[in-house]
Amino acid sequence: MEKRPKIVVRTTISTTAKTTTRRRMCGATEVHARLCEEYPEFRVNRGKIHAETEVMVRTGRAFARVKKGPVTIPVVVHVVYRIAAENISQAQVQSQIAALNRDYAAANEDKGDTPACWRGLVTNIGVQFKLANKDPEGKVTDGITRTKTKAASFSSHDEVKFTAKGGADAWPTDQYLNLWVCSLGEGLLGYAQFPGGPAATDGVVILNTAFGTTGTATAPYNLGRTAVHEVGHWLNLNHIWGDTSDCSGTDHVDDTPDQQLPNYGKPAFPHVTCQNGPNGDMFMNYMDYVDDDAMVMFTAGQSARMHATLTGPRKKIGT
Repeated sequence: MEKRPKIVVRTTISTTAKTTTRRRMCGATEVHARLCEEYPEFRVNRGKIHAETEVMVRTGRAFARVKKGPVTIPVVVHVVYRIAAENISQAQVQSQIAALNRDYAAANEDKGDTPACWRGLVTNIGVQFKLANKDPEGKVTDGITRTKTKAASFSSHDEVKFTAKGGADAWPTDQYLNLWVCSLGEGLLGYAQFPGGPAATDGVVILNTAFGTTGTATAPYNLGRTAVHEVGHWLNLNHIWGDTSDCSGTDHVDDTPDQQLPNYGKPAFPHVTCQNGPNGDMFMNYMDYVDDDAMVMFTAGQSARMHATLTGPRKKIGT
């Protein structure tokens, strides 16, 4: 059975369409813990997925699907807005898709910032993302929905994922990666649902000022990497420090060093914790909490885990 994640207490500031958080904060761990309590079957599913993932990675079956060709995932972006500034442009949406494709293909120029000791681990995941061109009824679409809401902001309790709660209902989550873009409270930049949860809430939520690389995207979260991080969770990656504070946590990936806590901002290399010297924390990994311009890579081990997800619990999605 997968270890139940520890809920981390966080400091927050208010978030609106014109401001952003001072430090990266992701709600995936808290959402995971909540869903385990609300849906006992989710806890069971997570245990099964964890066990199956370990076997697929160990035996090499994780890459069974990608051997048949690149995996292209159709994406629908649900823009939920109260004021005009939150109704982000099509260009901003497209810039986020481009950022996902750049980073998941290891085509980012700043991957060269990876310290030499880990440069050989930088991996092209072999996954591409494309805005959907057909909606669930088969009608032509640009892959974007727009919903005007009365809500000033949303929380990590999934209200944004339901029309009845001021948000937008998901498109079938076994056919599309659903991305919701909105104003988030609780100091959050975003959150995602791990595989195995309720279909109605499956997907990723991103703060509108941390989405894409243009428009309202605001530094230091203006390179599209909040979504890169959250889609990593959607593909079953954990935070690189394992969501504990005593060095006992694990992200279930062999080629990422143990580390004690998340890193923020732009750390200096090396940052040694958990007796992980001389190289220290792999803080430039997309699954840490550093600024967008300081996170630059996924590892081969993380690639295997994501492909185990696409071969296993998310095998129905994409081509």
